[in-house]
Amino acid sequence: MKKNVIIMLLGFFLDMLFGDPHGNFHPICGIGNIISKTEYILRNYFDKTKKEEEKAGMFLVIIVLTITLTITALLLFLIRILSKGAVFLIEIILCWYMIAMKSLKKESMAVYKELKKGDLKNARKAVSRIVGRDTQNLTQQGVIKATIETVAENTSDGVVAPLFYMTFFGALGGVFYKTINTMDSMIGYKNEKYIYFGKCAAILDDIVNYIPARLSAIFMCCAAALLGYDSKNSFKIWIRDKRKHASPNSAQTEAACAGALAIQLAGDAWYFGKKYTKPFIGDKKRNVEIEDIKRANKLLYVTSAIAIAVFSIFAVLAENKWKKGRKI
Repeated sequence: MKKNVIIMLLGFFLDMLFGDPHGNFHPICGIGNIISKTEYILRNYFDKTKKEEEKAGMFLVIIVLTITLTITALLLFLIRILSKGAVFLIEIILCWYMIAMKSLKKESMAVYKELKKGDLKNARKAVSRIVGRDTQNLTQQGVIKATIETVAENTSDGVVAPLFYMTFFGALGGVFYKTINTMDSMIGYKNEKYIYFGKCAAILDDIVNYIPARLSAIFMCCAAALLGYDSKNSFKIWIRDKRKHASPNSAQTEAACAGALAIQLAGDAWYFGKKYTKPFIGDKKRNVEIEDIKRANKLLYVTSAIAIAVFSIFAVLAENKWKKGRKI
């Protein structure tokens, strides 16, 4: 696990320095293409009934995971034969590609900049790039809340969860997690098109995020204390509101963030032209303000730093204990 920690740390620092490298050669783009092509094939093969669509969705999950993990494992195996140094470098790059901390900050700060300029129209466009809800009619308060919510939720999905799986399983663990997460992002919707087809992907995403989401919330409460935010309220709101979401995981960090900033998040939202009634998260001690986007990003960075420190220490201690046990 020590090797995994070194690879993960270097990948993390590359993300801090350069952000997520965009382009057609990004592994996530490749995974997305595999998902799209597999969906097209399966939809033409299976009937459009509830049972058949659920079955097709299960096949998609199995096929996509098998393809991505086989390609990754085979690539690493072949490169390792040629050079151990080269495979080490490739694993670092893969870990870098699996983390989205700086890009999350960059995209959310793009919303912040448009709001500071007073350009609500462009702020809506900017936030539409990082959220799944309809944004064309959002008020300024709605844009700010949507931005904070996606920063809070993706602190787990985009940073802590990949780090968690890379700690135990290296770069392959990161690819495993991001493949599931990408499937959920693409087909895990509860709309007419994907409610059955995307069910398996959505459930699997809930499973793999169960532990990381809760660890992320705990780390965020700690981050609130380090930043001088309301850590007691962060913990209180997390405990109280962590289940106020259709997903068992999404409200975890949203609740911790809302409590830390003493604001109220969530509530009703529009998706694909349809209004969804959602409970509020947090107490409305004050209205959200533009600067809260910056505060949420500070929580993102400090939470991520705590996560990588905790995971690294745990991995080193666990490996040392395992080695001592073998000697006995």
